[in-house]
Amino acid sequence: MKPVAIFRHAETEGPGHLALFLDRQGIPWQLFAIDNGTPVPVEAADFSGLVFMGGPMSVNDDLPWIPPVLTLIRQAAQKQIPVLGHCLGGQLMAKALGGSVTRTPVKEIGWGEVTPSDTPEAALWLGETGPFQAFHWHGETFSLPAGATRILSSQHCPNQAFVLGPHLAMQCHVEMTSDMIRTWCAVGADEIAQADSPAVQSPGEIEALSPARLPQLHQAAETLYSHWIQGLAT
Repeated sequence: MKPVAIFRHAETEGPGHLALFLDRQGIPWQLFAIDNGTPVPVEAADFSGLVFMGGPMSVNDDLPWIPPVLTLIRQAAQKQIPVLGHCLGGQLMAKALGGSVTRTPVKEIGWGEVTPSDTPEAALWLGETGPFQAFHWHGETFSLPAGATRILSSQHCPNQAFVLGPHLAMQCHVEMTSDMIRTWCAVGADEIAQADSPAVQSPGEIEALSPARLPQLHQAAETLYSHWIQGLAT
């Protein structure tokens, strides 16, 4: 089986729980550390699927790796090679597939409930999953590309996830681990302190809520990931 290509855009924003899930399923994966200057591959067909993680930058920034990433996503979509995006990764997918990424009126940082849509697509991807506490860290949001269906929403961000064929783009983070949360809270303490938003939690609150909420997050993540891997090329 060809490996799943996982693209990391910031050192602290690796695949987290997704890596554990893929390892348990016996699915090979290869990390592309864009943050360390690793070049973007040119051929999507070299991989069974593409995964894009988060990052503090905007997809609208003038960064040299963004155009080739958008091209790779479009190529994968044309060839029905599954693409999966987390936060920045979901925004990259939205932009590549014809949507737009704009600043959200309410910044979200920390734990917040997301609700599945009442659609056949949401039932297909989420099964019996009801509303759950997802992890958030974003100040921008994506619109839905043509043909896409929203499957998750939140109070402050209607477009928390969309699907388009075998592709899944998420604004929220379902890949979090306890170590990642501790690191993000430390690295992002200044951003939290400067944020003026009803949907931003303090590092102390985020970490206090994590032990109870991570198991449910991982359950939802594995439900989504389990459907996504069904489309992987062999």
